[in-house]
Amino acid sequence: MPSVRVFQKKQIRLDRLNFRQNQMFKIGTVGVAAVKNRLEAAQGPNDGAAKPLTKRYAIWKTKLGKGNRRNLILSGDMLRSFQVRTVSENKAKASVTGRGTTKTATNKRGKSVGVENKVKAWITNKIEPWMVFSPRNRTAVMEAANRVLQEGKNRLLVEKALGGRQV
Repeated sequence: MPSVRVFQKKQIRLDRLNFRQNQMFKIGTVGVAAVKNRLEAAQGPNDGAAKPLTKRYAIWKTKLGKGNRRNLILSGDMLRSFQVRTVSENKAKASVTGRGTTKTATNKRGKSVGVENKVKAWITNKIEPWMVFSPRNRTAVMEAANRVLQEGKNRLLVEKALGGRQV
């Protein structure tokens, strides 16, 4: 089964996806949005409260005016780059990209240090898994899948009647 990589520069072009890939992109986008909404509410992978921040980081983040909750939003770059990346006819994969989103910071010695979103996401995922579906996220994705199937039901019936691909 061929899969299609989804790259976003300024605008996503979905006109080259076939019907099933387009459906999976819709479902994957709903899943990513559900995960991002859960993270904004500072909830963990089981829909409970997320792990607390370390004391020093909580103080520093509060001084910046960003609050002291683990909502993974400081600059917003890491969550902004968490999107659906690969779509096939039966699965959609979301990940964080580091391409073109390298931020440079200065360390105590004044040297520039690059911090990539992929590395930040990996480290944060080690502390507490966040790139997973919680029970509420699963139900949201299942509801979206049911809506997409209801939208495409007529097309599937016509396709089967005309002798198209077996569903």
